[in-house]
Amino acid sequence: MAKDTLDLLRSLLIEVGCNLLPEIEDLLSGRLSVDAVPETRRFLALQSFGVWHQLVAIAMEYEGAQYRRREERAGRAMIGTFADVMRRAEAHGIGQEAVKAALSRLQVQPTMTAHPTETKRVTVLEIHRRIYRRLTELRTRDWTPDEVRTLTAALRAEVEVLWLTGELRLEKPSVAQEIDWGIHFFDEVLYEALPTVVNNLGQALQHSYGVDAPETCLSFASWIGGDRDGNPFVTANVTRAALKRYRESALASYRPILGRLAADLSIGVSVVSFSPAFRTALEELLAQCGDERLEIERRNAGEPFRQYAAALACRLEATIAADRGEARPAAPFVRAAELLRLVQALRQALEEIGAPAVAKRKVLPLERRLRIFGFHTVALDIRQNATVVNRCLAEILSALEGAPVAADGSPAWLDRLTAALRGPAPELSGLTLSDETRDLVALFQLVAEARRHDPAAIGAFILSMTTSAADLIAVYLLSEWCSGGLSNITAPLPIVPLFETIDDLRAAHDILDAIFSNRIVRRLLREAGDRQEVMLGYSDSNKDGGFFTSNWELAKAQVALKRVGRKHRIDVSFFHGRGGSVSRGGAPAGRAIAAQPNGTVEGRMRVTEQGEIVSAKFANRGTALTMLERLVGAVLDHTLQPPDTARPDEIGEDKEAFEALSGLSQVKYLDLVRMPGFIDYFNEASPVEELSLLKIGSRPARRFGSAPQNLSDLRAIPWVFAWSQNRHMLTGWYGIGTALSSFTGVRGESGRALLKKMYGTSPLFRLIIDEAEKLLFQCDLTIGRLYADLVSDPQTADTVFRQIEAEARLTEEMILFLTEEDRLAWRFPEFRARADGMRAQMDGLHRLQVDLLHKVRASRESDAARPEDVDALLMTIHVISGGLGWTG
Repeated sequence: MAKDTLDLLRSLLIEVGCNLLPEIEDLLSGRLSVDAVPETRRFLALQSFGVWHQLVAIAMEYEGAQYRRREERAGRAMIGTFADVMRRAEAHGIGQEAVKAALSRLQVQPTMTAHPTETKRVTVLEIHRRIYRRLTELRTRDWTPDEVRTLTAALRAEVEVLWLTGELRLEKPSVAQEIDWGIHFFDEVLYEALPTVVNNLGQALQHSYGVDAPETCLSFASWIGGDRDGNPFVTANVTRAALKRYRESALASYRPILGRLAADLSIGVSVVSFSPAFRTALEELLAQCGDERLEIERRNAGEPFRQYAAALACRLEATIAADRGEARPAAPFVRAAELLRLVQALRQALEEIGAPAVAKRKVLPLERRLRIFGFHTVALDIRQNATVVNRCLAEILSALEGAPVAADGSPAWLDRLTAALRGPAPELSGLTLSDETRDLVALFQLVAEARRHDPAAIGAFILSMTTSAADLIAVYLLSEWCSGGLSNITAPLPIVPLFETIDDLRAAHDILDAIFSNRIVRRLLREAGDRQEVMLGYSDSNKDGGFFTSNWELAKAQVALKRVGRKHRIDVSFFHGRGGSVSRGGAPAGRAIAAQPNGTVEGRMRVTEQGEIVSAKFANRGTALTMLERLVGAVLDHTLQPPDTARPDEIGEDKEAFEALSGLSQVKYLDLVRMPGFIDYFNEASPVEELSLLKIGSRPARRFGSAPQNLSDLRAIPWVFAWSQNRHMLTGWYGIGTALSSFTGVRGESGRALLKKMYGTSPLFRLIIDEAEKLLFQCDLTIGRLYADLVSDPQTADTVFRQIEAEARLTEEMILFLTEEDRLAWRFPEFRARADGMRAQMDGLHRLQVDLLHKVRASRESDAARPEDVDALLMTIHVISGGLGWTG
């Protein structure tokens, strides 16, 4: 990162902060530790670090954008860009027909979630964007000295606003606020960015292969407003409001575009002649504007294209008004497809009169936007836990049959559900049901209603913790019963199993085989195009079996599921439930996709974008374009690989080595987490309990219960978040050292040679080792020992900590053996430099956090915790996560 950019931002922060915090310069330079600041200014000291970490992230984003610009100007294709993908495809002799075949399948769908890992409010995100823009404006042109002073003053003002803006949320966000948070990124960046990415892909394809990009290869989905797994605040009414809000946003986004078209298309009848077909289309469109037609014609006399665009705008306003229950003279659009057809006609008419550049520059982007976003913005997924679905269905069956019915997962339960699915749908309206079950019925009724109105508005039903075929049949049955029959809808609701634990990943093949063998489900899948999406959980599988085993089991599950799909002639695709941290699958997208088993991508991929990752990727246009290009490019690149060619890690001795390493790693990991006193160690040696006080998400931190007594009580995000706060970081490396060491201990020199070969040839093995290396570099057990001392039982603290410490040393030794380096992270200079630059600040923050944990926990027992101590503790959590660059 360019030092002068950081120096500029640091100097501005010192200028704006020195009046309230005289120590700010010494704090930012590392000459003074935060725990040495007087208590009266302690919170401000923490705030200075929080703001500084945000400015560092902005500087990194800016410098990354400038580097990409320099490379592009020099004619070099950066790794992961469309130009790079095309270059490598040509180099490997991939022909036009193969490219066309890959493009025909290309469907990439990032999926936004509101998982509670984003600690920044929309207000702060907007300030970030303004700072980024001011910085870009200042640094990317040759200004006069007076202009530099003026622009620097403007940048300083934005830094000052950030400094004086509260870091922490005062209240937990509501679901409605989370929906607005997500829509914020569409309003500011994504509505424009996605059509641009499609356009850029088309240009790269035309240049190399003379083919066009599929217009709908990239779209967005969302869980915000539809994810009710463990979140009681997401009700059917909340989901209805979410659908309405997404529609409102999409409709409003077309207003300025149509307004610009009405202003720009000043082509008159005195200059060109218009085809009879266009005149007819214009007449029909104007006729639908009612009394407003006369004003449109008067204001745009002799300018048919302006009249056409103004008429479109008029009908759009009528659509927006109709949604509010208001009447307008013009006819509203019933479907987005109607507006899309009219915009296509406008583009074609411009091309016919010899204005193709105008059509391409001014109308085609709107056409692309309509194809991608329609009137719905995102496809809203619905997620619920299988336990809840089965419990509610059992209650409905009990009410219908007048006798208790238990959802026990037995063969008899499966037979009962299958038989019910064959029969007619019963009347549910007169049943006496619990609030939970009534809301689930209302949800399925809403989904059916929404899909009839706009099939693109609803994505899929994600069934979390799927453990059997009966779990999936239960969702099909509820969907059928609550929707008035699937025949009333264009296609059945996609039901997506989410396999999360190691056991469920291993059983996924049999579950899908059973569901595909069910004749009724098979018919429904045929109506849906013989496609089945499967979601893979990176978070819980990591918590369940450790980092190495999770990655290997996820890879194996994909291969097995594709195999069962081929057996039943069903196209299985995958939805990757990745988080922001390495422990939850948050590796760089290009490398992560490249490491997927061959033949498992095949053009279709969904991936979650969670919490702080959403703002990191999509807050600014340039970064969003880059991230989306890398995602689509990686999927296309993987798809262009011959599907019948197995990689070394999928066959032979490499596969056997993976199995052995996974088993060894899992045993070591389970030995730790099942150790007597381990859960007590986790609860006391980390701020996991205090994390629940952060106001960063509407969803509770735990699915069930209060204090976690075992791993299943705790969600994966706090699990990872807490281990990062105490700098153990064990969720991203623990068990790998023992696995590698034991493997080489048994196999000797041949084993060492095999591991080194795998590190050079296996994308998956290299990804695991590289990401574990980064996490181990961020691990600091000198700091970790301070947290261990918080544990009330010294023997438990010492036993657990010594085991973690020994495994850390062994893992470092084995990683350095593989990488042939002397120290960790030397191969990642920017990553290392950022961590080293933060080290002195972070050490002080951790010492202060440990001290505050002592105070708050001691005073909590007497119910006398000081609010200023609690606020400072929460601020340390926030600032430490900012310094690390991720939360959960």
